[in-house]
Amino acid sequence: MSLFDHGVAKLHTLLKEGEVTVTDLVKESFERIEATDDQIGAFLTLNEEAFEQAKRMDELAKTSDNPLFGMPIGVKDNIVTKGMRTTCASTFLENFVPAHDATVVERLHDAGAVTIGKLNMDEFAMGSSNENSAFKPVRNPWDPTRVPGGSSGGSAASVAAGQVLFSLGSDTGGSIRQPAAYCGVVGMKPTYGLVSRFGLVAFASSLDQIGPLTRTVEDNAYLLNTIAGHCDMDSTSAEVEVPDYTAALNQDLTGMKFALPEEFMAEGVAPGVREQIEQAIETLKSLGATIETVSIPSVKYALSAYYLLASSEASSNLARFDGIRYGRRAEADTLDEVFTYSREQGFGDEVKRRIMLGTYALSSGYYDAFYKKAQQVRTLMKQDFAKVFEEYDAIVGPTAPTTAFKLGEQLDDPLTMYANDIMTIPVNLVGIPAISVPAGLSEGLPVGLQIIGNYFDESTLYRVAHAFEQANGGFKMPQL
Repeated sequence: MSLFDHGVAKLHTLLKEGEVTVTDLVKESFERIEATDDQIGAFLTLNEEAFEQAKRMDELAKTSDNPLFGMPIGVKDNIVTKGMRTTCASTFLENFVPAHDATVVERLHDAGAVTIGKLNMDEFAMGSSNENSAFKPVRNPWDPTRVPGGSSGGSAASVAAGQVLFSLGSDTGGSIRQPAAYCGVVGMKPTYGLVSRFGLVAFASSLDQIGPLTRTVEDNAYLLNTIAGHCDMDSTSAEVEVPDYTAALNQDLTGMKFALPEEFMAEGVAPGVREQIEQAIETLKSLGATIETVSIPSVKYALSAYYLLASSEASSNLARFDGIRYGRRAEADTLDEVFTYSREQGFGDEVKRRIMLGTYALSSGYYDAFYKKAQQVRTLMKQDFAKVFEEYDAIVGPTAPTTAFKLGEQLDDPLTMYANDIMTIPVNLVGIPAISVPAGLSEGLPVGLQIIGNYFDESTLYRVAHAFEQANGGFKMPQL
């Protein structure tokens, strides 16, 4: 039995009682990584100081009241970590070592969590399969011939495989929830502004949000408790009161009303996924909830609007990677050649594709036709979701239209690859929170139930997700 078969609350008790040490937990993590990561490929960098940190913390474990004290965590490699390589899974930043921690990392360290290492991802968070990493693909622990989802594939796979207790990912269009669904773990995309983005290498600044991936809903709530809250270093950080999200657990669903958008169950949803979501809906009804079918018409435009807006912001954000200040610098004779060759050699195909699309959408003569129109669609979508939340406590549906697909299956078909995020993208465009929780298996592969809430109503999502999780049997470990 692995120590990580226990949740945060139980491990905290064991630490306080002296039955396990922080060193035991760190050792468990490293041994599991050594045994499985050749097969999974979740980690890009390991923290060489983790054992020294653990030894120093062992003496304090019995007196700490923070539930995250001594807990091993993995951090997605686009979140900067002081003194530890941060590459964004790109050769451009292959040797980049940040001089400071991201706010979320700082808060985790203050709580006593131990960073085990940096997790693999799609390059600069651009992808839905984790095949766009410049170093190696990540494989799904349920079936290593399949993708783990992206771009936070390493974050989801590391938790599913038992390498770490929990991890941090980033979600721009579904990059926490889709891999959480594919790997059978819990993934939360918080309300935009609830969690500081300071220290997150930007892809699309109006869409990016850091969030937790865990085995259980309770562990997810503990982690969000720690990383949420206003940050002076982030101008988009919201000044809102952060409740104790664990207080929302263990409440029943009697009298709650959920909306099921007909667009989320339309053609394109795989039969096995549809079956599991229909069963999940029946489970929610048995717990006392009412579920009604609604229509959110603007959802059909989400994919087009998202890829215009996200690519436009990526084009702007990635302009800073020029070979001068940090990262790869190509050999060249002129300054212009330094810029050109560094970017040509440093960026992968998917990153170049999105930069080109974004630059085109922002160019003179096309700005109004594309970028401005996409922003108008975004406003329309916000209005449509606001109408739904006037009558319903939450929105439910599948996290992804299919289960994890085979490695290489969609690599040469970017449009099909983009469509994997069709259920998750609207949430980012609107800026509301959503959580993916395991709903069951289809042909031996995990299916995710997505629960979407109103602004800063993460407590409701945890309440619903936890009730469903308890009724559904909880986390199931893949057999590696």
